[in-house]
Amino acid sequence: MILGGHFDIPTLSEQLNSLKEQTTDPNFYKDIKKANDINYQITNLEKKISLYTSLRDQIDASIELFELFSEEEYQTLLKKVQELEMATFLSGKYDSLNCFLEIHAGAGGTEAQDWVSMLLDMYEKFCDKYCYKYEVISSQDGEEAGLKSVLIKISGENAFGYLKAESGVHRLVRISPFDSNKRRHTSFASVTVTPEFGKVDDIEIDEKDLKIDVFHSSGAGGQSVNTSNSAVRITHLPSKIVVSVQNERSQLRNKEIALEIIKSKLYALELEKRDDEIKGFKKGDSINFGSQIRSYVLEPYKLVKDLRTNYENNSPEKILGGEIKEMLEYNLKNL
Repeated sequence: MILGGHFDIPTLSEQLNSLKEQTTDPNFYKDIKKANDINYQITNLEKKISLYTSLRDQIDASIELFELFSEEEYQTLLKKVQELEMATFLSGKYDSLNCFLEIHAGAGGTEAQDWVSMLLDMYEKFCDKYCYKYEVISSQDGEEAGLKSVLIKISGENAFGYLKAESGVHRLVRISPFDSNKRRHTSFASVTVTPEFGKVDDIEIDEKDLKIDVFHSSGAGGQSVNTSNSAVRITHLPSKIVVSVQNERSQLRNKEIALEIIKSKLYALELEKRDDEIKGFKKGDSINFGSQIRSYVLEPYKLVKDLRTNYENNSPEKILGGEIKEMLEYNLKNL
């Protein structure tokens, strides 16, 4: 059967049966987070298997009548084939997870901080277009414009799978709106995408390894949360991981969220040492010339180019407007 060899239905069925067997345990719902995660995996596997089965039956029933297909029927079948093809590229063990996406300004001063805001807008518009939920966890305003950094959580089917290859340095070339002489400027920002692993029992954090600061919330939190030191910044000293959270009114809740994110990051670092599936999330250490994964050129010509896969698009305005799914899928297939 066409596509069957690439879409390993027997293995997926075994995984599905194994997960369903776990739900029969009388103590299954004692750990709600784990139970919800397993039920989510079951739903995801059932959807993939159903998509394959439906497509197989449609092709088997219609193969002899293929030449008689109307254009509409042909396009419907083609769309299903394309969906199934993408499912094979989104079958990694972490691809179905939600993710945290961070953007940090690099070389370029005010220009780079404005570039962070532009990238944030790009990802938010992508989420709006394709029904992903997003939430700004924390942000740090730029000195004159834009943002020095921002952390958002993106939730939805295969959020990490689609966005994991965005990790790296992004380069912008344009005529600066902040330069009275209208000169061309180059700006850099780094993006890091980390899976939300949920409950990570294997990661234990010693309180002595944490530096905890509290401060007034700002940015996305709004004025209502600026009346107290509700925001929390936690530094994990051994790894130098820093996480700030300000979206909740409660300082305690912000601390809990920050610790959950730190655990996800530490877990991802541990996995990276031994697991090829997770290596897509890591960013480079340097945020400047020669370190970028993608360039967005607005002047003197228009071009978005991914330097890893040679993907090119001559409409950077559409890319920056959130039309990035084609690019994400191209990179998934070619990285």
